[in-house]
Amino acid sequence: MEISYFLLPQAEVAYIKSTASMKDAIEQLESHHYTAIPVIDQDGKYVATLSEGDLLWKMRNTPGLTFDNMDQVQVHEINNRVYNECVFIEAEMEDMLTLAADQNFVPVVDVDRVFLGIIRRKDIIEYYTRNISD
Repeated sequence: MEISYFLLPQAEVAYIKSTASMKDAIEQLESHHYTAIPVIDQDGKYVATLSEGDLLWKMRNTPGLTFDNMDQVQVHEINNRVYNECVFIEAEMEDMLTLAADQNFVPVVDVDRVFLGIIRRKDIIEYYTRNISD
């Protein structure tokens, strides 16, 4: 089976640009009820995954940063405490499954690292649960 079977395409995935503000990131996470969101650059390439924890650590470690001025901080200025690996669309299932074991979702990119979408761990578990019980 190809990993593209599990792909939730970019058009159906919330993501944020690396030039967006910290305030925009928080609003995206809140509106989609996410705890983490993929970050892409101006060329559409996957950069990182931004988590709620990353935002909290940025606030804690930046003197003077408050909810009132976080629109002045861009996403690319926020350190990621954990780097979520991406997988190439042509990768083997084993590569994707290894990453999904440690990540809620796996970002999927093409050979140029352009963001194509994500594979959710939830979808993988549901697929295997259906097929094991059949």
